[in-house]
Amino acid sequence: MDLGSSSGSNPTEEISPKLPSSSYKGVVPQHNGRWGAQIYEHHRRIWLGTFADEAEAARSYDIAAQRFRGRDAATNFPPLTETDPENASELTFLSAHSKVEIVDMLRKHTYHEELRHSRRNQQLGRNVGGRRTGTWSERELLFYKVVTPSDVGKLNRLVIPKQHAEKHFPLREGDKGEEGNKGVLLNFEDAEGKVWRFRYSYWNSSQSYVLTKGWSRFVKEKGLNPGDVVSFWRYFDGSDMMQLLIDCKNVQPGEEFAASSSSDVQMNESEENDDQGVRLFGVNIASSPGGSSSRGNTENR
Repeated sequence: MDLGSSSGSNPTEEISPKLPSSSYKGVVPQHNGRWGAQIYEHHRRIWLGTFADEAEAARSYDIAAQRFRGRDAATNFPPLTETDPENASELTFLSAHSKVEIVDMLRKHTYHEELRHSRRNQQLGRNVGGRRTGTWSERELLFYKVVTPSDVGKLNRLVIPKQHAEKHFPLREGDKGEEGNKGVLLNFEDAEGKVWRFRYSYWNSSQSYVLTKGWSRFVKEKGLNPGDVVSFWRYFDGSDMMQLLIDCKNVQPGEEFAASSSSDVQMNESEENDDQGVRLFGVNIASSPGGSSSRGNTENR
């Protein structure tokens, strides 16, 4: 009998070869030759991403393990220690970010970039009373916005006024649209040194520029309410790289801003209040040339 011409299929051809297991903890092989990293918490698997190199996947597991389990983490490589300055700065970075944020960085392969960014900022300025003295003392105000009820509501997005969006955060045509793969990720650092990552998109349906993913977390952590002020800044370090900064000011009702009867909150710039305004880190943003004009200024949708 000619086995090669048999009409029956060869069972061995339908069985995928068993993938070699990894010697690293938390690392699993993939059929495409890459390596996956995963960690378990409360009997639930958390996927950390796919990596080209097996050791890279193992290091990603170690990062997650030290954020999830702290000093008790069992790692593939020597764990981070506070006695080494670089290790200590990474431990500080880990503790400053939530588990969800660290997992997101690992999946998107941005962890090491974010860590370098954080270390550079630590060198530029140290915390004094909870505020950075280096980056923030030399910042330049781009614009600010008085947030509306819809900005801090269930829509989970901040509308960026069109004139400021197109001037400071221009999008390429290919990045515009409301599909899931449209838009770009923008990183902003707040005054405490925490990095916030927002998805920035242009919505064709409403013809508006918006910050979406990540914004609701910022609103919740900062306790933002309608009438509060969000400001956007930039800073150029010694290598001429631009760094984006974000801050906010919680304004008490009737303090220095007044809500209009519409859904938009406008700035009160009466002549009697010209010398007051809102101060962020000692800067009167109401009189700053980078601030938004309140006369006739509504959300540009």
